[in-house]
Amino acid sequence: MPKLFSFGESLKKHIVVTGPESSGKTTLAHNLAEELNCSVVPEMARQYLNRLKRPYEINDLYKIAVWQMAWEDSLLPKKGRISDTDLLTLKIWSQEKFGTCDPRIENEFIIRKPHLYLLCVPDIPWEPDPQRENPNDRDRLFEMYKKELDHFRYPYIEVKGFGKDRLTNCLLQMKAFFSNL
Repeated sequence: MPKLFSFGESLKKHIVVTGPESSGKTTLAHNLAEELNCSVVPEMARQYLNRLKRPYEINDLYKIAVWQMAWEDSLLPKKGRISDTDLLTLKIWSQEKFGTCDPRIENEFIIRKPHLYLLCVPDIPWEPDPQRENPNDRDRLFEMYKKELDHFRYPYIEVKGFGKDRLTNCLLQMKAFFSNL
């Protein structure tokens, strides 16, 4: 498949795809990785929860964070990487579910700033999944993500659209963002 845009051999950056549940993060992460010749850091929460034989607890979120960070760190720094969520998701998830967040997650979130966040707008249809908990609250959660990113002044772009248009819109915005650095 021909590439839509060229960022050189590989976009040697750490980019995080984030946003509320069922907003197209995983699909976008994999499409971008293919398009940009990058590695994908999978959403470790999903894998962790699939193995858990009990309801998750607040302490599980830190274990997921450690696993997520280990995956990110295991990828070669010479090649770009696209993370399918990161500690921001764990931070918001913990605050929403438990009313607090482990300070170690918060500290690592501050330390591990990626080059760019891609904030997925929940403008695509909800897809049911046993691990998803907020089918009717995606817009409010989206605003929480924006508020956190704005508070920490982390660079982000909002990703909108359907299907191939979503990827194309994202790539156009990324190209503009990185060309202005």
